[in-house]
Amino acid sequence: MRHSQLKAFHYVAKHGGFSRAAEALFLTQPAISEQVRKLEQDHDLLLFKRERKRVNLTVEGEQLYRYTKQYFEIEDQIEDYLSETKAAIDGELRIVADSAHHLTDFLGPFRKKYSNITITVRAGNTEDILEELRTYNAEIGVVGSVSPGKDMSVLSLGSTEIVAFTSRELLLASKPTLSLAELADLPLIFREQGSKTREKLEDEANKRGILLKPAIVAEGREAVRELVASGAGIGFVSQAEYGHDDRLRQIKLQDVDLQMGESMIYLSQRREVKTIRAFMDFANSVLETNQTSPMPDR
Repeated sequence: MRHSQLKAFHYVAKHGGFSRAAEALFLTQPAISEQVRKLEQDHDLLLFKRERKRVNLTVEGEQLYRYTKQYFEIEDQIEDYLSETKAAIDGELRIVADSAHHLTDFLGPFRKKYSNITITVRAGNTEDILEELRTYNAEIGVVGSVSPGKDMSVLSLGSTEIVAFTSRELLLASKPTLSLAELADLPLIFREQGSKTREKLEDEANKRGILLKPAIVAEGREAVRELVASGAGIGFVSQAEYGHDDRLRQIKLQDVDLQMGESMIYLSQRREVKTIRAFMDFANSVLETNQTSPMPDR
């Protein structure tokens, strides 16, 4: 097994094709193809399914790609360590969050300090986020879980209660609260399986012998919000993520205290990745500043 063979394979998998990998590595396509062919031949493995002009990873290829992502990330860290260190930090930071709301205190100021870092933000539920971090498809996650796993490092962002919300037309304003039993008779809009908000609500209802059956299941918080605003039913969200929307009205859940904690997480074994280290150090400093700042006079 040669480094050049692994690198050729990794770049084909990363860029989705032999010609794109060749461009990224400044090599010819035949050279890339030959390196991958030798890797497959030497180890009696089929790494790619070649269909016309498209290539897809086989099961064995997917597993090897997981390893090469770790392998070449370590190589980058070694290069950073040897060549560094007071140079400006650059690179890519991929964040997957269950709600972008929890990033508002961090991203703007972070970008001002580290303008050479490219940031992408995607939405996902807790299960999606953990999978993306563990497969090296993201660096930072924001999840509604205080214990995402022993392989994750966690920075708590605090917690707020879970509330219901509805369109102003669906329920009268004279109904400021709802019990779990009352919810069972109303049209409910839940997020997809894997949502911690949904999980907590259903678990509490089950403990009380109440079945909460959704009228609609929608993928993503924004989809739920728009369906609720249209008058289709009642949605649920943590207080911190409720925001402001003139179309909606918040309803407190009666006789229940469901708290949704939010955490910023990353894969512990990647703690020395420079973009992760920079962002987590920055997030820690922001939280510490917010906690020690005096309350404004009223």
